[in-house]
Amino acid sequence: MHITEVRITLRNDQKLRAFASITLDDCFVVRGLKVIEGSDRKMFVAMPSKKKTDGTYQDIAHPINNECRTILEDAVLTAYRKEKARQHSVVGSG
Repeated sequence: MHITEVRITLRNDQKLRAFASITLDDCFVVRGLKVIEGSDRKMFVAMPSKKKTDGTYQDIAHPINNECRTILEDAVLTAYRKEKARQHSVVGSG
């Protein structure tokens, strides 16, 4: 599996810092990933999920193992940092 594209939409809602979409092998898209700032200010990626009738959430798509999760998180968080820096430089130059 190769992550061939990551798209980031920045947000600034309490702990939600961005939405992300990833494209796998140029042929499959997963939307609805979230970049979240944890209580320790460490960033992590939350998988797309849906709210169940009992009020809990269930992931719709998620990595099966830690290796895949690490690859996915690294790609999304790297793209998030790049987009944040790009936005900062655009705002700073305008």
